[in-house]
Amino acid sequence: MIEASVVEARIREHLKGVVHLEIRDLTGTQDHYDATIVATDFEGLSRVAQHQLVYRALGELMNGPVHALALKTFTPEAWAKRGESQ
Repeated sequence: MIEASVVEARIREHLKGVVHLEIRDLTGTQDHYDATIVATDFEGLSRVAQHQLVYRALGELMNGPVHALALKTFTPEAWAKRGESQ
C-alpha cells in the first residue's frame, strides 16, 4: 500500500511541466489508482510512450505497492482542446 500523495510526489519529481495532476484511489486500499496527468514532457510522444514515462517515474512502486494504475495522459494542448469540446 502507498499513499496517493507519494505517487503524486514521485510523478511531479520526475516529469517536467506538470500542469494538472489528479490521483484517485479506486478501491480505498491504496494500491489501485487512477491518474490524470497533463505535462509538457508528453509532447511529441505516443500514448504508449507517455505511459512508459509515468511508469519509469514511479519505478519500484510499480513492483508491489501500486498494484494497478489506470492512466489518462495529455499534453497541455490536448488537455485544452478536450476542455473546449465539452
